[in-house]
Amino acid sequence: MALVKDRRQLNLRLPLAELSERRPRFPLPLPPSSISSAATSSSSATTSATISLSDLEKIQVLGHGNGGTVYKVRHKRNSNIYALKVVHSDCDPINRRQIFREISILRRTDSPYVVKSHSVFEKPGGDVAILMEYMDRGTLENLIKSGVNFSEEILAKIAYQVVQGLEHLHSHKIIHRDLKPSNLLVNSEMEVKIADFGVSKIMCRTLDPCNSYVGTCAYMSPERFDPDTYGNNNDGSYNGYASDIWSLGLTLLELYLGHFPYLGEGQRPDWATLMCAICFGEPPSLPESVSKEFRSFIECCLQKDSSKRWKASQLLGHPFLQKVKRP
Repeated sequence: MALVKDRRQLNLRLPLAELSERRPRFPLPLPPSSISSAATSSSSATTSATISLSDLEKIQVLGHGNGGTVYKVRHKRNSNIYALKVVHSDCDPINRRQIFREISILRRTDSPYVVKSHSVFEKPGGDVAILMEYMDRGTLENLIKSGVNFSEEILAKIAYQVVQGLEHLHSHKIIHRDLKPSNLLVNSEMEVKIADFGVSKIMCRTLDPCNSYVGTCAYMSPERFDPDTYGNNNDGSYNGYASDIWSLGLTLLELYLGHFPYLGEGQRPDWATLMCAICFGEPPSLPESVSKEFRSFIECCLQKDSSKRWKASQLLGHPFLQKVKRP
């Protein structure tokens, strides 16, 4: 597990950004809330209306990154626990734009498989904060680092929840673009929720193209590295929905193997190594001991030809997920 930790400390993010993500010349206002009363539960609406920053006390820091800090906080009156993501006013404008994108997307979603946002605050000094539900076991990446072994039964439960979350997002024309173990939150009940929508994209139309390289390159699909060869659109773009499915397949493989599947033990990753492995090599395979259902599920996700990858709605009917006990 130490080798996996070394790999993760490296920065595998690509700096290129699409036109819409260039630095703004002026401060951006908070995006308006677009969740209708039909899409938001009354309990969530009540929570949003009654909580203020003064009601919260910080317990500990959960993490840092992208110009901000995530805190574990407690409501002073009812002792409820939340996660508070704060992006500072002096952070990079690109990071600030990402937090506004995340706010906009969280306000569009209402799914038990996507992390819930309770409130959004903008401090007088310009800091922006999102109050979210707290997942007490952190991320699936934390579990990998701690040496947890994921059986096929557990992986099927994880896969079912993530696919449900993706199906919800995709049906609302939202592409995550950075699905990986560190962006999947988990609690002590092994409930898994998709989080971190800083580089996600809201598609204006169902067939809008994607042509951005944002995200973590280790989990990118072949067409994201080389859309001209693998994109199937003949215009230098790719199917963003299918790219999320590829990232799902790699994530499940990593959980099962305990290390990133494209790299040998002790191998230090770099952009060129990953790009060559993903674009020119065969998709990583599973040991012979796995079930045919699990092998088939991974193969449905890791088709290099994006047009052959199953959609989230199709994966929900895959035999690998049929034995999962539904809520």
